[in-house]
Amino acid sequence: MVVSSSSWSTALVKISPYTFAAVGIAISIGVSVLGAAWGIYITGSSLIGAAIKAPRITSKNLISVIFCEAVAIYGVIVAIILQTKLESVSSSKIYDPESLRAGYAIFASGIIVGFANLVCGLCVGIIGSSCALSDAQNSSLFVKILVIEIFGSALGLFGVIVSIIMSAQATWPSKG
Repeated sequence: MVVSSSSWSTALVKISPYTFAAVGIAISIGVSVLGAAWGIYITGSSLIGAAIKAPRITSKNLISVIFCEAVAIYGVIVAIILQTKLESVSSSKIYDPESLRAGYAIFASGIIVGFANLVCGLCVGIIGSSCALSDAQNSSLFVKILVIEIFGSALGLFGVIVSIIMSAQATWPSKG
């Protein structure tokens, strides 16, 4: 089978594995922060609105904002872990299959944690919004909805775990 020089597979093999690794690290932190910001936006706006009716809910419902912020911290932690996976490789071995696999593994790890945390931030934000609105109506619902919010926050941890497992595949060829 003849492969044209403009095929996707050729393009993917010609891009430096360091580029894939850097993009994966950037996605890890960038999309995680986007998820956290979106969650804080959703929770915060409902919290402020509901606090007009019941000012007592403001301080205890800040836990929802903290859960959203934890999503960004997950992305920062994984970005630091992925950054430590980068190693210097001689220019003659930069396109070896082992180098490509390491770059793709770091890229995949960043994608996994970034988008898992994006969805987690939205999930925690929506649940936090519901928690604030329901707590303003009936304070006995706060703990019940907070438990659901904890389960939503665990989704981000699952992304972190899968990302760490994927990044274990990132082994660069020896310099020798």
